[in-house]
Amino acid sequence: MSGAVDLSALKAKAEAAAAPPAPTGAGGVPVVVAVTEPDFEAEVLVRSNQVPVIVNLLSPRSPGSLQLTRTLEALAAEGNGTWILANVDVDVSPRIAQAFGVQAVPTLVAVAAGQPLADLQGPQPEENLRQWLAAIAQAVEGKLTGPVGETGPAPEPEDPRFDAAESALAEGDLAGAEAAFQAIVDAEPQNKQALNGVRQVRFLARTQSIPDDVLEQADADPADVELGLQAADALLYQQRTEESFARLVDLVRRTAGDDRARVRARLLELFDLFDAADPLVVAARRKLASALF
Repeated sequence: MSGAVDLSALKAKAEAAAAPPAPTGAGGVPVVVAVTEPDFEAEVLVRSNQVPVIVNLLSPRSPGSLQLTRTLEALAAEGNGTWILANVDVDVSPRIAQAFGVQAVPTLVAVAAGQPLADLQGPQPEENLRQWLAAIAQAVEGKLTGPVGETGPAPEPEDPRFDAAESALAEGDLAGAEAAFQAIVDAEPQNKQALNGVRQVRFLARTQSIPDDVLEQADADPADVELGLQAADALLYQQRTEESFARLVDLVRRTAGDDRARVRARLLELFDLFDAADPLVVAARRKLASALF
């Protein structure tokens, strides 16, 4: 789950700050957590060595997701730390959904001892959820270290320098968020989280002006480089990463001179939004090299 996607985590933290306190279990440890890509390992994989972690892959745009989440949160509070509910907004953290091979939301994945144990797809009545949770508890009985309590892993301290960026993101102020991230980069050029923040805020800002029908326009006029660049951005924004990269590689093949340089630069810029070892990035880099030479 390592990667360059840190911006979404900051935004999620800013939004969570205004939310009601999460229910707690033994030792006052929250039994419902909002999880993003950077904290997936600590909140899901590490915690699942103590108790099962139910990863709830949801979208706020899905009524079924919202109803299921409300039911699960009530059950998690009732469970009092015998299992943890990890809510993952797939719009914010798409790579977690990709890692689990999720095709639709809502989807639940039970994780124990760092490994997926069982999954459940679609909205579910409370009775089905109780039976599923009971089966998971039975499957892991005696195999984990026990309910999360005061000895559970402590959350990593937050860097106060990111407060301004978090506040700007919570208010939808992308320009302010970029300025806050850039200030950190100016003071600390190697700060990876801030660099990623700058890149991703710029990408999000660029997507705000993309026409809804840009894919149709780009297909109708494949020689228009600007439409091709916008179409690739739109695909990436829709989490269609491989298609986005492929469109730009194809555009590199069909252009020359300044246009080709512009397309290549945009593709490299999109690569920087991901971990360099991401398989999709590695494959696209090979295809780009082939297209160039």
